[in-house]
Amino acid sequence: MGVDVRQIAGAILTLSMFVMLGNMIKKDHFSDTTATLEVNYSNGPAPSEDAAYATSKGVITKEKEPNNLWRTTEPALNPCWDDKITKSTEKSAGFVQFRLSNGPHYHVSQVADAIVVAKYLGATLVLPEIKGSSADENSKFEEIYDADKFINSLRDVVKVARQLPNDKIARRTVLVKIPHRVTEEYIEENVEPIFRRKRSIMLSIFFQSIDMKIKEGSNPGIESVRCFGMYGVLEFHPDIRRVGDKMLKKLHDAGDGSLRHFVAIDLRMDILLEKGCENAGGSIRSGTKKCFGAQDVGIFLRKVGFQTDTPLYLTQSTWHENLNSLKDIFPNVYTKENSMPSDEKEQLFHSGRTEFERALDFFICSNSDVFVPAISGMFYANVVGHRIAAGRTQILVPTTKQNSTALLSDSVSRYIIDKNHLAYSCLC
Repeated sequence: MGVDVRQIAGAILTLSMFVMLGNMIKKDHFSDTTATLEVNYSNGPAPSEDAAYATSKGVITKEKEPNNLWRTTEPALNPCWDDKITKSTEKSAGFVQFRLSNGPHYHVSQVADAIVVAKYLGATLVLPEIKGSSADENSKFEEIYDADKFINSLRDVVKVARQLPNDKIARRTVLVKIPHRVTEEYIEENVEPIFRRKRSIMLSIFFQSIDMKIKEGSNPGIESVRCFGMYGVLEFHPDIRRVGDKMLKKLHDAGDGSLRHFVAIDLRMDILLEKGCENAGGSIRSGTKKCFGAQDVGIFLRKVGFQTDTPLYLTQSTWHENLNSLKDIFPNVYTKENSMPSDEKEQLFHSGRTEFERALDFFICSNSDVFVPAISGMFYANVVGHRIAAGRTQILVPTTKQNSTALLSDSVSRYIIDKNHLAYSCLC
């Protein structure tokens, strides 16, 4: 029997096709699914020595997002303080004044301490002014917050006056310093004697440390009033909430226009530089302090699994060249400058009033899908408290571990892992 060349050729071709098909199937189901992302550092500094463990000649591995990266919101918590707060007395023993400063993340604590003092003394609390960095930047309370809600919320706890009575204005008010998270003992020893003599005092609240952890052995009545002051009375002015909602919508629609998750990052160049991070775009150590610059944050987000098209919101108001290294990795980076509606910028952004900007930052970071603090401090501590109250506990803290991977679980805020934030004792 003669050999048919055409049959042999056909058999070889068929066999080759099966081999190719087998390789394709094997690759799709069993091979390493890791791809690579080329990162261009031409617009920013090259990876620092500390950051180099996550890169290899400008290449960062791109992996699938972990299933729990965008953890769904937990149920919002309810107040635990209602049955522990006594009703306010009919007659006021005098007046307690105070000022707010340093932004809403400090205001939360300042308001709570002032309410605690006024409640203990049986005094009327006077609506505060908001002190800016200069006299031109001072604001009225009702410009930033919902004053009516504040007064109505407190009507059964302490009396609130919109301003000091005329007959009291002419008198000299005594300034009394109190520490953040003031105790009953401190008020009794250092505040009450002066108040009983003068009947009108001005509180100056100082922060010895940033401590938002639960304290054992505290007076339940005092702590309940503090909880109420922190999580039950302050709400931003309707105009700020309206603009904040518009910004949230834009961030959720970022990219292709479909509903997306986004990450809010507390990253402000002025604060990083103030803390001694002279080159805050890279990974800088100042003494024993670790400063997470833009590039550090970008590499951290990639290591825990965020895709490069993830929208990022920064508390930095306008663009800074040190942010280029972050934008090289995550192109969809937003500041207030490019996320705020254009028709609102004149009032809230170009007005020169930083309180408006800080209020929007606090609002966005409290309501984002994920919050990442590049800077440890009061902003981080009080944003965490409001996120706990709302059930938004996906809070990731950049790690200093010198390895090529970062487990998502290792990066979750200790406030959440240990449930030791004050909010957990206030809400249940």
